[in-house]
Amino acid sequence: MKLFRSRSRDDGTRMTRTPVAEAKALYEAGRYAEAEAEARAVARSRSRDDEYGAVALFIAAIATGAQGRHAESIVTYDEAMPAFRRAFGANHWLTMKLRSDRAQQLASMGRYAECEAECVAVAEAASRGAGPDMANLTAAARNGLIFALNAQGRHQEAETLAREALAAHRAPDRTSLVLRLGLARSLNGQARHEDALAEAQGADELYRALPESQRHPDKGAVELAHATALLGLHRAPEARRQAAAAHHACLTSFGPEHSRTVEAQTLLDRIDGS
Repeated sequence: MKLFRSRSRDDGTRMTRTPVAEAKALYEAGRYAEAEAEARAVARSRSRDDEYGAVALFIAAIATGAQGRHAESIVTYDEAMPAFRRAFGANHWLTMKLRSDRAQQLASMGRYAECEAECVAVAEAASRGAGPDMANLTAAARNGLIFALNAQGRHQEAETLAREALAAHRAPDRTSLVLRLGLARSLNGQARHEDALAEAQGADELYRALPESQRHPDKGAVELAHATALLGLHRAPEARRQAAAAHHACLTSFGPEHSRTVEAQTLLDRIDGS
């Protein structure tokens, strides 16, 4: 079973959605509270040894995190982990994706060293695998690692890893977008704001070229990268406009408690206090 693959048919007819597929569709539409409720209802109704019950917990975990309830999300990931290992095996790409996504929630809670260690482990394991799923997982884990390194002030390490990851992952997709944003963050952290602005502009072009269904969760992140670079270049009015737009986008997508919304508000406060 593929967790994030479409279940509709190409001939214009639609297959009946399972409850898990419905929860997945709600999540992808940005309806996170509904996705969480649907997924938790499925999980309660199925055995934890059943793969659908396990995947329902996974969807509940990511939907909870998307609402900014990062600690609750970690608890749900931890419930799902043994179920995934039983249903799929410890080395299956879905089990490792669960670990990678859980690590991102650790970063959202400020547990950067733990996020770093887990992302290193997942990236190394995935890099030994074959096929597009493992390649995408390697890039996703590296993205989490880049974020954790930046958050710990290790911006040069983050830059090196981001450039390596982008060289290995050349597809013009959301993975490339988040890697470019990680690179921009590393450059801003080194006060190389002109370079960071160029990367942010490239990320914006890539964002706009993505299918509409892949855009909205990253809008705020793109604007945050712009705003941070502009502030570093002492272009405060432009930076504030971008930071306000980032905060609005994050608030709309994720709510006030999400770590990205908090970051945007912190940047706004910094600009207004300068």
